[in-house]
Order: sequence, then C-alpha cells, then structure tokens
Amino acid sequence: MIKILTVFGTRPEAIKMAPLVKELRRYPDRILCRVAVTAQHREMLDQVLNLFAIAPDYDLDIMKPGQSLFDITTRALSGLKEVLLAEKPDLTLVHGDTTTTFVAALASYYLQVPVGHVEAGLRTGNKYSPFPEEMNRHLAGVLADLHFAPTPKARENLLKEGVREGDIYVTGNTVIDALLATVRSDYQFEDPVLNGIDFKNRKVLLVTTHRRENLGEPMRDIYLAIKDVVNLYPEVEIIFPVHRNPAVRSVVAEVMEGLDRVHLVEPMDYAPFVNLMKRCCLVLTDSGGMQEEAPSLGKPVLVLRNTTERPEAVDAGTVVLAGTGREDIYRETRKLLDDPDHYRKMSEAVNPYGDGLASQRIAGAILYRYGLSDEPPREFGG
Repeated sequence: MIKILTVFGTRPEAIKMAPLVKELRRYPDRILCRVAVTAQHREMLDQVLNLFAIAPDYDLDIMKPGQSLFDITTRALSGLKEVLLAEKPDLTLVHGDTTTTFVAALASYYLQVPVGHVEAGLRTGNKYSPFPEEMNRHLAGVLADLHFAPTPKARENLLKEGVREGDIYVTGNTVIDALLATVRSDYQFEDPVLNGIDFKNRKVLLVTTHRRENLGEPMRDIYLAIKDVVNLYPEVEIIFPVHRNPAVRSVVAEVMEGLDRVHLVEPMDYAPFVNLMKRCCLVLTDSGGMQEEAPSLGKPVLVLRNTTERPEAVDAGTVVLAGTGREDIYRETRKLLDDPDHYRKMSEAVNPYGDGLASQRIAGAILYRYGLSDEPPREFGG
C-alpha cells in the first residue's frame, strides 16, 4: 500500500481534484488517500467539498481578510510542513497553478517527498500573464517527479523544459470528469432569477471575470463591450456571477449596474453554475477552467485575456482569444450572435481536454509507477 496526500486550497483545485480523490479511494487495498486543504479560499472551497462529500483530514484554514501572496505563501508553507511530518506520505499530489500548489510542492521537496503534478505543462511563456499562476505551475513542475499532463501539447511543453519522457503521463483534464458527473438535464435552479429566464427563446450569455491582470481599465473595457452588445440585441440577456473582489465589484457597479437584461448575481456553487453553463448560448470569461468545461457542453467561449495557457482550444476551434479591448470583444460576440455557421462550427468542435476518464488514468499511472499494477494506463489522445 502507498500513502498519497492530496493538497488543494481553492475552489477550482477542489473541483478538479475531487473526482481524483474519489477514484483513488476506489483502491483501499493499495492506496491510502489523505486530503489536506489550505483553504486559501474558504467559502468557495467548502461549497465544492460539500458537493462531492469530501471531508479533509487536515484543514489549515489560512484565509484572512485582505491576504497577500506573501501571507498565503508563508502560512501554507508552515502549515503543510506539520501535515507532511505527521503523515509521511509516499507521494504528494498537487493541482495546477495556485499558490497552494507551488507551496505544497516546495514543502514536499524540503522534506524529500515525491510530488505528482496534476494538470502539468500548461504555459503561456509570459511569467506575468497570468500572474502569479504562470510561475506557480512552472515552479511546481520543476519540483515534481510525476507529471500528469492533460494534453499532448502540455507534454510537449514539459519535454522542451527537460522533463524525462517516462515521468509524463497524458491523461486528459479531471475537470471534465467533475463536469460530466454534475450536469443534469432535469436540474432545477434555486435562484428565482435563473428559473425565470427563457433559455430556449432568449440568447443568454454567461460572463465571468476575476483575473488580476484584468483589473482596472481592461475590466472596464470588457464591461463596456458587453453593455454595447446588450444595447444592440434586445433578445440578449446577461448572467454575470460577480466575483467578490472589491476591485471587480466597483467596476461592475460603475458600468453595468441597473442595465436592463443584465442579471448581476452572487458567485454560484459549482452545481448550479455548470448547469447554467449548459443552458446558456455562449460564454465570455477570463477563467482557465471554463475554457475546458464549456466546449464539453457545446458552448463557444470568448476568452477575455490577451494570452492563454490552453492553446489546444484555440487550435480546435472551441474558443476564440478575444482579448480585453472593447471593440475586439464587441466584434467577436457579434460574429457568434449573427453568423449561425460560425456558431455551429465552434459549438460542434471536439473538446481537446478530456473524455471524463482522466482520474482513472492518473490513478492507473500511480499504481503502475509504484508497482501495484502490471498494466500501464492508456494515454488520452486529445
């Protein structure tokens, strides 16, 4: 038997690690899976833990009002040292690109515990975009021993950086596992605003923004472009779960508050959010995860960023890198609303990120790597 410590701290990590935790626990005779959360995000993290019925073995509860990257890093590093010393795992599993991810990899390295990096190999090539995620995932990758790359392109990135080919497994992305387990055709929203929207006869656009590099004028331009779209198309409605960051909310209030057919709602739990994504017409977002999720539901995505670490979606035609300029976003949104052929091509393009079996592949790779299975996992082909 091997002991695996899974570490995560934010809602996106929890969503993507939850199906993997469930899968690892399917092998109680070979794997002891322990869970530690830093709670870098508190409330949003708890929503996902409750949805997937995961009770952490360790909860560092580090979130504080107004916390900085320095605060998150130092509190998580000290807390995870104690967890690692208590558990003495054979492998630490981290996910993606958060500060928790980098710190957990660093703490494990300091104590000479091997690290497995889930969603490894994503790169933009610009260390400040996205910030601090680009360097978090790069540094976690330098410290990792096993690399679970979601796509062949991610594997190529790792090989270019000198990672040994035998340490890389192409698995698909676990976010698709979580998504397919959560979306239901009979889902009913608790929010009366959402239940009152005519999704069949209206063109409903789902909007999310939160990136640090978009704060200020880029966000203002994004919202002005959306306002332009609403003013031009009477059949369009916007649903915008507004991030709790005051820097986001102040610009939303300035540009979008009081607009007809714009529904500003509180951040949503994962289950209603992905079921909303399933029913909307298209997605405008600066989120990385939504670039992976929405194409699985047949929804075109306009990425409100100037760079993306997920070029596979651009190549596949499921997303368009719209940038943050007002005119660019307005133009790309109009193309999707006005041109049925353009919309159909994007909505029917094959999602390059997964098939719902990524967690099985990762668990299989770990079992094979530690000599607990004779069968190597079949890789995801993209």
